[in-house]
Formats: sequence, structure tokens, C-alpha cells
Amino acid sequence: MKIFDTHCDALLKLQVTKRNALFKGELLDYRNGAELETNFGRLQAGGVKVQFFAIFVHPELPSDEKWQHALEQADLFYSEILEKNPLMKHIKNWKDIDLLKPAEIGAVLTLEGADAFGNDLAKLRHLYRLGVLSIGLTWNNANLCADGVGDPRGAGLTVLGKEVIRLNNEYHVFTDVSHLAVNGFWDVMDLAKYPIASHSNARTLCDHPRNLDDQQIKAMFANKGMIDVVFCPEFINRDSERATIADLVRHIDHLCSLGGIHQVGIGSDFDGISSHITELKNASEFPNLINELQKHYTEAEVEGFAYRNFLENRPGM
Repeated sequence: MKIFDTHCDALLKLQVTKRNALFKGELLDYRNGAELETNFGRLQAGGVKVQFFAIFVHPELPSDEKWQHALEQADLFYSEILEKNPLMKHIKNWKDIDLLKPAEIGAVLTLEGADAFGNDLAKLRHLYRLGVLSIGLTWNNANLCADGVGDPRGAGLTVLGKEVIRLNNEYHVFTDVSHLAVNGFWDVMDLAKYPIASHSNARTLCDHPRNLDDQQIKAMFANKGMIDVVFCPEFINRDSERATIADLVRHIDHLCSLGGIHQVGIGSDFDGISSHITELKNASEFPNLINELQKHYTEAEVEGFAYRNFLENRPGM
């Protein structure tokens, strides 16, 4: 079965190892690098049809270095993922997904946190031109656009943040709420045409600030937003580094009970998490998740979670 995965951090891993290679002479190979949970071979083995790749710039970097780090990761997306793997095809607009041939895998470039462009909207427009199709305003920290879930102030969007959403709407780009503080989340609900939670779970089942409460979940569904479940055990079982596929399915069950049967998907967070679900440690093991889902849902519903819900809820549809 085809899989659409709306979040991974392979670009950061590639960047870190490339910078280390300047001193150690070792470069991570995207085609089969064992350290990469979403390497090309594993995507093929797991049936992944579309993989999102996040640009992530750590908030503790000096401000004058953040843009360079973002460009380095975008360059690795082109040079290591696309150019060296002919079957990886860049999804530059949402209709490109429909043009993928049977053996091809779509690659979507995203941005996790507006730190990369600061308050420079020319840089943001450059990211759109590079093909960025989903933007999360924050990681866990606060920045010039909004507060993240880790900032105690918990404020909503700034004027700049609201302008970014306006541009996302204009460019048919997702606005990702997965790391956003609650007040900012509600601002997004008022403004965004294309909201998504690229990697979040249900807070009712696991009381973690990275998850969405029932009111937020219902608002996402009312605004035609996708919620893509994340594989990080800490967001599945509170205060635990262990989780099973059955534990993850409980979150899908809860989202569906709130009206999300046609708006739930997958956002693994592979290459960005330090612990893993049992039997779901990398992209090659996606069939284990599908097999478990088929015990609880119809084939059509499982296809929805795997890829079809995304196809029906992408911008422009």
C-alpha cells in the first residue's frame, strides 16, 4: 500500500554529517546510509510514495548563520536526494503527485520554523521558489512570527506571522501547526486556508504540549485540516520512551471519534526522534503499521490514512 509521510528530518542528518565530513572524511549516503531511517532503499521497501523533507534550523544558532544553514539543507535536498536518485521526483506543486510513475517517489520540501528567514520576506519567497510547500511558523521556541509550545509566554501570532500565513494562502502552501503555542494555533484557524498538523497526536491520550487537545482537533477538522500522527513514543505514551503500534492506533481511533476518519494521515518524524515504536523503527517497516490498521478498519479507511486522505485534502482540491 502507498504511504504519504508528511515529516522527516533527513536533511538535518545529511547536513550534520556533511559538516563533520570536513574533518572526518565520511559522508552519509542517502541511497542506503544506515543512519538514515528514511533513506531511499527504506522508502522503497516500505512502500512510501511521497516523503516530506523538513528544513530545520536550530534556534540556538546565531541569527546571522540561520539562513546559510537553511540553504545548505535545501541544497542537500537537490544534490543528495534528487540528483543522485533518479526515481525521487521533486513535487513542486500539488498536482505533480498525480504525475508520479509507479516506481517513482515524490519528494516534498518543507520548512520547520520561521527562524530560517527571520523577518525577511524576500527570503521566504525564495523558499517558495525552491519548492517549499509546507511551513511551520515555529519549532518549540519563540521567534519573530509566533511562540512555540516550549515558550512559557504562549503568545499568538505577530503581525509578521499573520503576513506569512497570507503568503502561504496565496502560494497554496500548508501552514503547519504541529509546534505552535495554543494561542497561535487559534490565530492560524482564523487565517489559514491550508492548515496541517504534520506530526502531532491526541493530547487526551497523552498529555504532552506537542499534541493537540480535543477542541483543537475538532477545529482542524472543521477547517479541512489534516492531522498526521507522529511516531515519537513520548507523544504516544506520556513520560515513556516505549510505545507499540497498537498504542499509536489508539490515537488514530481517538482522532476518528472526533470526526477525522477522512482527515487523518501519517507524519512519522523519522530521523528526528531518538526512540521508536516497536516494529516501526524506520520507513521500511511501514507495512507493520498497515497490517495493524487492517485489523481495525476497512481497506478503504486504511488507504485513507496511508495516502488517500492527503490526496483529497491537499491545497487546491
